[in-house]
Amino acid sequence: FFFNGGREEPFEGEHRILIPSPKVATYDLKPEMSAPEVTEAAVDFIRREQPDLVVLNYANADMVGHTGVFEAAMKAAETVDAGLGKLMEVRRAMGYDAIVIADHGNADYMINDDGSPNTAHTMNPVPIIYVSDAPIGKKVREGKLGDIAPTILRIMQLDPPAEMTGEVLID
Repeated sequence: FFFNGGREEPFEGEHRILIPSPKVATYDLKPEMSAPEVTEAAVDFIRREQPDLVVLNYANADMVGHTGVFEAAMKAAETVDAGLGKLMEVRRAMGYDAIVIADHGNADYMINDDGSPNTAHTMNPVPIIYVSDAPIGKKVREGKLGDIAPTILRIMQLDPPAEMTGEVLID
């Protein structure tokens, strides 16, 4: 949904697995949200279907970050880290490459200079993490969100269409 411009209907060949978020007043009350279930569903799907591409959204750092509760944001980050660890194990076993990216910061800056909680998205650069079993020497450059799709296509050994004006971030 987020990766294809918010289109409600899946494209042909697209499979969506939707895991409901917990029903809580604010996500600091359950900073794990549904990340363990998302991870389990993704791992099962990857092993079963061996898809060419998986796009997965962990909402924890964003949604818990909006609460301004630092301890909850730490728990959210730990939960996502554990899920990514499981996904990286599957990635390695199945020979996939992986990109870990965010579209904005939030839990990276939780306390304003005056001591009040920061509950807004930040303007801090977000890292792009590329994990591959390919020979060492690939470099990942800084870029913008519009560079992610062309980069994914290049990793998949597909040429980005002319309409994609973003740059490939991996040399």
